[in-house]
Amino acid sequence: MSEAPEEARPPVSPPVVTPVRVVIALCLVAPFVAMLWVGSFAKTDPAFIGIPFFYWYQMLWVLISTALTMLAYQLWQRDQRARGAAKGGAAQ
Repeated sequence: MSEAPEEARPPVSPPVVTPVRVVIALCLVAPFVAMLWVGSFAKTDPAFIGIPFFYWYQMLWVLISTALTMLAYQLWQRDQRARGAAKGGAAQ
């Protein structure tokens, strides 16, 4: 196998932790924590229209997870556009 010479490779920058990326991570981790913490929802009361808490809590998290994933995606897209604009503006 042949490797590209050192000068042909683009410089690798270290990962950047920004407040937006922390919010993105929290949006993506929250549903996992909520579903893995079984003790918080392993009960039947309060019932909602006759459905035990155990079931409607999980179904509610399906909707919440969808909203949080959409929010994380939108924040990621905005962050990538801002980074692209910053790189483009700095290069000129």
